[in-house]
Amino acid sequence: MTNLQKGLFAIFLVFPFVRLAQAQSSETSAPPADLDAYVAASMRTFDVPGMAVAIVKDGKVVMTKGYGVRKLGDSTPVDEFTMFAIGSNTKAFTTAALATLVDESKLSWDDPVYQRLPGFVMYDPYVSHEMTIRDLLTHRSGMGLGEGDLLFWPQSTYTRDDIVYKLRFMKPKSSFRSHYAYDNLLYMTAGQIIPAVTGISWDDYIRQRIFTPLGMNHSAVTNSTFKPGDDYAYPHSRVDGKLQVIPFEVLDNVGPAGSIHSCAADMAKWVQLQLNRGKFVDHEGRLFTEQRSKEMWTPQTILPNDDTPAPLAGLKANFSDYGLGWVLRDYHGRKLVGHTGGVGGFVSRVMLVPEEGLGVVVLTNAEEDGAFDSILYHVLDHYLHLPAADWIAAFKAVKDNEEKDAADTMNRAESARNASSKPSLPLEKYAGVYNDAWYGPITIRHESGGLVISFDHTPTMVGDLEHWQYDTFKAHWRVHTIEDAFITFSLNPDGTIVSARMAAVSPLADFSFDYQDLLLKAEVNAVREMK
Repeated sequence: MTNLQKGLFAIFLVFPFVRLAQAQSSETSAPPADLDAYVAASMRTFDVPGMAVAIVKDGKVVMTKGYGVRKLGDSTPVDEFTMFAIGSNTKAFTTAALATLVDESKLSWDDPVYQRLPGFVMYDPYVSHEMTIRDLLTHRSGMGLGEGDLLFWPQSTYTRDDIVYKLRFMKPKSSFRSHYAYDNLLYMTAGQIIPAVTGISWDDYIRQRIFTPLGMNHSAVTNSTFKPGDDYAYPHSRVDGKLQVIPFEVLDNVGPAGSIHSCAADMAKWVQLQLNRGKFVDHEGRLFTEQRSKEMWTPQTILPNDDTPAPLAGLKANFSDYGLGWVLRDYHGRKLVGHTGGVGGFVSRVMLVPEEGLGVVVLTNAEEDGAFDSILYHVLDHYLHLPAADWIAAFKAVKDNEEKDAADTMNRAESARNASSKPSLPLEKYAGVYNDAWYGPITIRHESGGLVISFDHTPTMVGDLEHWQYDTFKAHWRVHTIEDAFITFSLNPDGTIVSARMAAVSPLADFSFDYQDLLLKAEVNAVREMK
């Protein structure tokens, strides 16, 4: 055989293997063949009008696709550019922005906050002095779950600076750095460090340093600029038992914790960057260094490893931690790096599997975690070559059990109450102005023979008080997306009102309705009738 023949023989041998390798690579990168049908089944089961999915594998975007409609009653379809609120998935953008400043030596994760943010004060002077930027990002401040969220949720008139100032009035629920308790206010505070250090608002910094270089041209840090005809999904929630379109929540005053809106196509670019450890995929340069990426994905706070519901036994984790803007856990021997997001009418999920070069994004316009999680794990199982599981049925079973347990709890409370009891005072005596140390004024008025409660800095929080038992009333908010609350009055021996406490009625109430953290003190000892 001549050298030429040997060379041709070698070529014929190699080319089929090259083609086979290319085919195998394409096959292993492809999404599940049944994904469209699976998404449709999930949307149908959980009653979700619209959804968008993005998948990144081995550096390539293998899927960005919209499903369903942007708005109930409107046939306009969701596409890969339709913007959804991503809620707390915003937090990873805030930590990435701070990481750029760490890379530039403009700050350190372990800088005391008060040195970077003048006027920063917590309830405990020791915590005020010792809290670092890292502490702001790791949910271990000692504050309670969602404490203070009523300052922004529902939409309030307070500014970011107002909210930072009010941190000093929030009593801790545990000692500093001892317990995990998810919070939003300290992430917003972390975002305020950016303008304090750079002179550029968090909003503009995210646009200029992240959205623009990544080409995230269909993303926004606020929904307040949305115009008719723009490509965005509408929020939906189950109100009085029926799925409905609800008003957008404008969360600008807590932006760094949860105000970003984005789409499948743009979130795919974000996931590519993350899996590429901060390096841009399609052009030179980095957003942040590999060292910063490692730090953001390093455990900072141990999360409770709670019991896993029986239908989801396959998801039981061996470890679960919070990093810097990311939740870390394991699944079938792989490390998962992810986060969820939720605001009124939207929930979302971002998940990275770094060892597999895999990233998944699921965006929805309804408040159904089971919808995005069932799709997520269907995709993960496909790429990890795991046996197929009916995640839709599993998450639906958990949802049904939770709703049944909540209904049973509320029915027991209804049965146990003394419905024949009477308030200690005439109704007009409960009227007046009450002040909470961190929220501020809450007004109760005597109107048309009943009581009306309003949160003075939250325009939509106006409700009618229905007597429950003794000196406890139930607040039924006129905007039905706001969770009902009990309010219980405490009296002095002479019959004047000292204070009132609140609590959510439903065990399923979102933790951001943190009524339990309020202590409403009567403005005067004898609360007068409001005219």
